[in-house]
Amino acid sequence: MSTTDPFDWDTLPKEREPAAPVALSVAQVCAKASSVLRDMGTVVVEGELSRITDQQASGHMYFDLKDAAARVACSLFRQSRAAALRGLQLREGAQVRITGRLEIYGPQGKFSLIVSRIEAAGAGALMQEYERLKQELAAKGWFDRKRALPSAPYTVGVVTSRSGAALQDFLRTRAQRWPGHPLVVAHAAVQGKGASDEVARGIRALEAHGVDVIVVCRGGGSIEDLWAFNELPVLEAIWNCRLPVVSGVGHEIDTTLCDLVADVRAHTPTDAAEKVFPDRAAWVEHLDGLDADLGRAMDARMEAAHQRLEQLASRPCLKSPQWLLDERRNRLARAGAALDERMRSLLLRMETRVEGLARRVEQRSPSLELERRASRLDLAAARLPAAVRQRLERLSSRLDSSARALEAVSPVAVLARGYSITFVEGSTTPLTDANAATNGDTLVTRLSHGELRSRVETTS
Repeated sequence: MSTTDPFDWDTLPKEREPAAPVALSVAQVCAKASSVLRDMGTVVVEGELSRITDQQASGHMYFDLKDAAARVACSLFRQSRAAALRGLQLREGAQVRITGRLEIYGPQGKFSLIVSRIEAAGAGALMQEYERLKQELAAKGWFDRKRALPSAPYTVGVVTSRSGAALQDFLRTRAQRWPGHPLVVAHAAVQGKGASDEVARGIRALEAHGVDVIVVCRGGGSIEDLWAFNELPVLEAIWNCRLPVVSGVGHEIDTTLCDLVADVRAHTPTDAAEKVFPDRAAWVEHLDGLDADLGRAMDARMEAAHQRLEQLASRPCLKSPQWLLDERRNRLARAGAALDERMRSLLLRMETRVEGLARRVEQRSPSLELERRASRLDLAAARLPAAVRQRLERLSSRLDSSARALEAVSPVAVLARGYSITFVEGSTTPLTDANAATNGDTLVTRLSHGELRSRVETTS
């Protein structure tokens, strides 16, 4: 070492060589990675759905969430499925926002996102809000009112942007159908923040102005571009409007809630103009036809009146007043003759009826009736003695027969044949059983002639 070197190189500490890295197992690497991911906590990731797999047996769902640069596997387990989806239907290519936690599955070494919540993002979120609001308004009946448009409105009002192509299409169609037709334009922004409020103010302003029909229109676009026509300010203004409203928002494939609440839906602004502006040429043609029809009707009416006048003039009563007097005199004579004939006929019928009644009275004369009754009485008096004798003989015969029958069943007749009847003294019931008497009883035996009394000594 040189004497001029100020350092003593031998005494300086020597640089240590780096220690060799400690080898880790695969499981340790996965555990460390999982720890790092757990430290990230809950994450929210937005992307596009891909490779959706719904395992019906287990109830789990697996899919990828991707963007233009990367892809991450996602797992939605059965126990979290209902709370995570909340009715959302997953479809390929849908933009969604997923809330969950990241982890590594050690046995396969795969990195995945465990889903706890999933919701539509971007246009998907707007469609979800669209469907919710659509169901709410349908339940209120806002889609059911459809008022007819005036066939010939005096003034048309339109709510749209002055700088938009929709107004130019609308004006072009007006020029084709009815040039110079009265039109009031209410300018409003048709997309972006605050557009729905401007459109609602335009509707109310046109209603206050006194137009006959209102058109709300704009050109086509994405759901984001047309969203102002799905918001409540516009829908409430249409529903509360006293005039019929035509919606001409977007193209034919676009359907906004404004289209459903309006009285008439037009596919385009051009179609909306065709619905509200009458076709001047068709009206002129129609009026010409009406004029021709009116002329023909007037000619026919005049001809019919002329013929009627000629018919009246040809009548005899108008040609000669004397004919009218003669006709009335003849009618009076005919009526008098008919009356005389009817009177004669009536008198004849009454005379015939009186004669019939007289004959009936004569037949029912009191003297004749008394004679008939006296004759009948004499005849009955002659027959009475014989009838009485016959009646007495029949009664006597019946009495003898009844006496013989009574004598045959009389107890006295039975006693006369040697029979007797025995009573216990003081009783009226005949003895038929020896056991009915007791020792010492006095018995009365009735014979055909007289009675015997005895005392009971023994019974057997």
